[in-house]
Amino acid sequence: MSDRQRLHELVRPCVKHGRFVLSSGKTSDFYFDAKEVTLTPEGSYLTARLMLDDFIGPDVTAVGGLTAGADPIVSAIGVVSHTQGRQPPLKLFYVRKEPKKHGTAKYVEGPPLARDDRVVIVEDVVTTGKSAREAIERVRSEAGCEIVRVVALVDRLEGGARGLEPHELRSIFTREHFPGSAPAGAGPGA
Repeated sequence: MSDRQRLHELVRPCVKHGRFVLSSGKTSDFYFDAKEVTLTPEGSYLTARLMLDDFIGPDVTAVGGLTAGADPIVSAIGVVSHTQGRQPPLKLFYVRKEPKKHGTAKYVEGPPLARDDRVVIVEDVVTTGKSAREAIERVRSEAGCEIVRVVALVDRLEGGARGLEPHELRSIFTREHFPGSAPAGAGPGA
């Protein structure tokens, strides 16, 4: 079984059905509770491996995202990239939703980013792209870095790619990979 197939097996039970209010403010009849996967050893490892192997090229120098959805993914990417011997090491960061109330009062936490850093923003689940846009804006305002792309575990296919333009959104899975969460008649590759 491939890493992607195993990760799909882990994500599939995390699709919840009911009535949910999403962080975007939209309501939905399904919810991807991605932290049930990204906060497990196997799930975090597989997510990081697939993101590194498929979406974070050798030209990328920093990886981060908005807390809390990105936190376990960023940490796992750091550990996996280190065990792979990536050189130079990736800079990892988290973007706070509110500035720190003491000390430096910054939004972006981690090793200092430089203007020439090439950044990938990671997300657990993308709906409209609001959280990723917030992370992009904070990284640009504090460090002036180039954002290479946004990478997600799951894209709900609800306008996130459009909402993130001109940045590219790539994902390991889309909602079409999970029966019961896709629009009627859709399936993987539909």
